[in-house]
Amino acid sequence: MTTDLPTVAEFWDAAADTFDRDADHGLRDIPVREAWRARLVGWLPPAPAGVLDLGCGTGSLSLLLTELGHHVVGLDLSAAMVDAAREKCLGRSARFAQADAADPDPALLGDDRQVDVVLARHLLWTLPDPHAALAHWVGLVRPGGRLVLVEGHWSVPGGPSAYARGADAMPWSSGARAEEVSAALDPLVDHLQVVCLSDDPTLWGRPVDDERYAVVASVPAPPRA
Repeated sequence: MTTDLPTVAEFWDAAADTFDRDADHGLRDIPVREAWRARLVGWLPPAPAGVLDLGCGTGSLSLLLTELGHHVVGLDLSAAMVDAAREKCLGRSARFAQADAADPDPALLGDDRQVDVVLARHLLWTLPDPHAALAHWVGLVRPGGRLVLVEGHWSVPGGPSAYARGADAMPWSSGARAEEVSAALDPLVDHLQVVCLSDDPTLWGRPVDDERYAVVASVPAPPRA
């Protein structure tokens, strides 16, 4: 049955043209965009910082980041999403590449192969090994930098359904609860904070009744001599 499904990359390629119709994807509505802008200001260090936007989609958060003065590298498995992000951020301090966000090549980040911030929004549920991805992402952050994950757990009646080949086998295919992500990340970071986002309908363009949150973590700085 699943052999008739698209691959994960094909699914997101097909979704690229309509992806921005959702208020929290396209950020076209001013209140939604400003709500995300305010959150990013609170979560990120002062500009300019180097930010890796993993699973960047059509580049809406990347655009906001550049407007705040940050320098962005955006990666996405979907070539169509990357093309949309490039067009949206044309002329901005952002560059994009088609790549596996679960295991990005550090060479894509520049000469020092690290960034100040790794940002991912609603990405972990699409990954075959989210624990390995988290460990890899922490290694891409400069000591003293931050990891910002916007995630959630969606209740799916009857369990998760496959949207692409192999997706039903993803361990967090229905999303991940905050305590699951925190438990996986806590041994790897210096400080971790969970921020509830379910109670802010402006972020999503509507009220939501599932679990949505951000995990903001600091990567340990080297000890002072």
